[in-house]
Amino acid sequence: MEELALGIGSRVEHPEFGKGVVIQVYNDNYEITFLDFGVKSIARSFDKLKVLDYRSTEEDLLSFQKVEKVFRKLLTSISDIQEIVQIGDKWKGGKMVLVPGRSDLQSKEIPIDTFFHKIVMLRDRLRVMEQKVNASKGLDDDEKVAIQQYITRIYGSLTSFNVLFADTDDHFVGEKGVKA
Repeated sequence: MEELALGIGSRVEHPEFGKGVVIQVYNDNYEITFLDFGVKSIARSFDKLKVLDYRSTEEDLLSFQKVEKVFRKLLTSISDIQEIVQIGDKWKGGKMVLVPGRSDLQSKEIPIDTFFHKIVMLRDRLRVMEQKVNASKGLDDDEKVAIQQYITRIYGSLTSFNVLFADTDDHFVGEKGVKA
């Protein structure tokens, strides 16, 4: 088999160590960090390394902050750890007021932070569902694609809430976007 040419940030799966991320590239091996096994040195010629998300070697010139951000997102995407997502500064301490259409009913106030937390939990649970669909051995590829498309449409329905997020990388993106 032809030798791999992965760049830093490539996601891989090793038959023994599971899923990991390439954190360093050398002439003859990769340093890969695995969720349950830590950092391991794997020969570049090792042909049982499955590539999950390829990053070319031209993309290696990343700042430490970018690598750390990719790492955090990867770890949260393959685990049940909830990612810490910040609400936009202008919304901190704010409240959402729901005013009913009938004058005989009272308005309801909800702290925006509480509402935002619920939105983030919904997003995280959708991501877990996505992972479970992808890992399901009981679904064929066509069924997985159909469910993925439906989940993507759900993300698209939630884009109205993007205004609450401090970081645009945390936004919901539907069918026209790349992330979700």
